Amino acid sequence: MAFTIRLADPHDASSIAEIYRPIVESTPISFETDPPSPSEMGRRIEDTLRFYPWLVGTDESRVIGYAYAASHKVRAAYRWSVDTSLYIDAAYRRRRVGLALYTSLFRILVAQGHVNAYAGITLPNPASVAVHESVGFRPLGVYRNVGFKQGKWHDVGWWELELQPHKNPPAEPVGIDALQQQSSWPLLVGAGASIARL
Repeated sequence: MAFTIRLADPHDASSIAEIYRPIVESTPISFETDPPSPSEMGRRIEDTLRFYPWLVGTDESRVIGYAYAASHKVRAAYRWSVDTSLYIDAAYRRRRVGLALYTSLFRILVAQGHVNAYAGITLPNPASVAVHESVGFRPLGVYRNVGFKQGKWHDVGWWELELQPHKNPPAEPVGIDALQQQSSWPLLVGAGASIARL
C-alpha cells in the first residue's frame, strides 16, 4: 500500500469530516458538540491554508488521517507560535500515521519560520499524550475542569514543543503559498511519508 502526505484541499472535506465525526459525537476529546458538516470542514480547510499547513495522509487515494496548524493567539507577538491538531481514522491507529503526519507538519512549520508549537489534550488520553511526547512535546500545565461535555467536567493538558532555536530578532514567518513555490517543498511535505507502517 502506498502512503502519501499532501496538502489538504476542499475536496477532502467529506473524508476529514467523517474521521472527526465520531470524536465529536462519542468522546470528550473534542469540545465541539455538533460534528461539522463537509461544507463547514471545507471552509475550515480553506481558512487554514491561507497561511498555515493542513496535511492529509492517504492510503492509496483514501484519506486516513490529518494534521494542521493554526495561530496560537491573535496578538501580533504570538505569530511565531502555533497550535497543532492531529486526527487519525480509527482503523489506522498504532501504525505510525500520526508520527508521519507530524514529521512533515513540523518540517513545514520550521521552514515557514515558526518557533513554538502547542497542543491541548483532553485528559485522560494516553494515546494522544504518547504520540505528542514521542515527537518531543513536553508537558506544560493543565487547565482543570475547563470544559463540560457528556455530563461531566474535563481537564485539558497542554504540551509545548520548541520547533527551532529562538533568534533575536526572528525572521518574519512566510505563508504556505510562498513556501510551496520553493524547490524544497516536495521534501518538506513528504518528510514523514516513509514512517507510516500500513
